[in-house]
Parts: sequence; structure tokens; C-alpha cells
Amino acid sequence: MNNFLDQNKTIIDNGFKNDKNNEQMIELKPLDKKILSLLLSNSRLSYREIARKTKTSIATVIQHVRKLESQGVIKSYTAMLDHEKLGYEISVIIEIVVSKGKLTYVEQKIAKYRNVLAVYDVTGTTDAMIIAKFKNRKELSRFVKSLLSMEYIERTNTHLILNTIKEDFRLL
Repeated sequence: MNNFLDQNKTIIDNGFKNDKNNEQMIELKPLDKKILSLLLSNSRLSYREIARKTKTSIATVIQHVRKLESQGVIKSYTAMLDHEKLGYEISVIIEIVVSKGKLTYVEQKIAKYRNVLAVYDVTGTTDAMIIAKFKNRKELSRFVKSLLSMEYIERTNTHLILNTIKEDFRLL
């Protein structure tokens, strides 16, 4: 192994131990996958309905669901909303460039805005990407101006989404 890899192996192996997003991957059993697939399609299914559809006992389903919840695989149960029907006509992706190594600080501040659906660290010419929805141009304008007035934000680049072909984060 070359010297660079030797020196940085410890960093690679140990550098993210305190990162809560870097938890160990969970190995799903076939029954777990079936249960999760059913819950992703309808989180209101009862244990009885899931047991019937998976051809297993209710007790087994409860045991698997509780295990998936305790492992953090199932974070919550929620409804999928049609945001356009609720008046959110404008969807955007905003690129952000942050200065002075304050990326995490800035991202945490941005994540608190109610219109922000997602905040991502990214590679490339920008530091972060935001996905957000707004009811009108005034809301979007106020939001972008508030971002630009934030300390450590150097620049933004807003992409207006014209059509949403697919927007579904239910991945298994």
C-alpha cells in the first residue's frame, strides 16, 4: 500500500464513528422486505392485513415491525400529500456556495424553514442543494433573499422546476 493510503487508513476507518448518518447497514430478511413494501404503499395497513398478505402470523408481523422500528429502518408513518393541490405551485432546487467551512451550520439553519423539503451536501462547484416548494413567486423571492442575507452564504443558483415527472422517495 502506498504511503498516502497508509497514513489515511485510520481516518477512513475511524473518521465517521460519531456520524449518526453512518450507522451500520441493516440486512433485511425477505419477510422484512415484504412488510416494508406493503407499508410503503399504504402505511395505514393493520398488522392483520399485513399478516394476511404475507401469509404469516400477526405476532410475527408485529415482531418484525417493532424490530425495524427499533433499528431505525422505519422512522415514522406518514401520508403522501399532493402539494400542488395544497397551493404549492412552485418547486425549486437551489444550489448554495458556503464560505469559511460553515457548511453544517448553514445547512442546519436552512433545514428549519418550513418550505424546505430537503438539504443535501453535494460534490462539485456548489456545497449544498436545497429542494423547496412555494405557493407563489413572492414567497420564493423572500426565501432566496433571506438565504443571500445569511452569514457564510456566498452565492445561490435557483433552478425552477417546470414539470415533475417523478417525485417518490419510497425506495426499498
